[in-house]
Amino acid sequence: MTTEESVITQEMKDAVGVESEPVTHDVEKGAIIKFAQAIGDDNPLFNDEQAARQSRYGGMIAPPTFMRSLISKSPPSFKSPYSAALDGGSEWEYFEPVRPGDRITVTTKIADLFERPGRLGNMLFTIRETRYVNQFGKTAALQRTTGISYEPAG
Repeated sequence: MTTEESVITQEMKDAVGVESEPVTHDVEKGAIIKFAQAIGDDNPLFNDEQAARQSRYGGMIAPPTFMRSLISKSPPSFKSPYSAALDGGSEWEYFEPVRPGDRITVTTKIADLFERPGRLGNMLFTIRETRYVNQFGKTAALQRTTGISYEPAG
């Protein structure tokens, strides 16, 4: 039985937990409507102010996937020791609705880094966490993405 050395360097460990510079976005009603149209979502909460006023939200809100349009800067990074990468998916948690007029500040950090053996050999998992915070300091949403890198056979 052979024991492989970890590919996780001190530089990689040092990048965990370090947040990117914040980027603040002003959420505009027109941007919400255009986004909803672009994704084919005709829910009146996202494009009809009068109808949305009758909802429990009391007005228009952004579709949950609208957060993807609010870009952040990259956190401190490192070069993967492997040449191939896979998207391991995203998990989202929503806490507050996003409304026209909100100011959403976005930051990203590497939340975790670990290795696992798999069918493709040793794989490096990088978990990035992106936080979307409104002007009142409340977290509107949290996104966790998993990146998987590995060295292809051959």
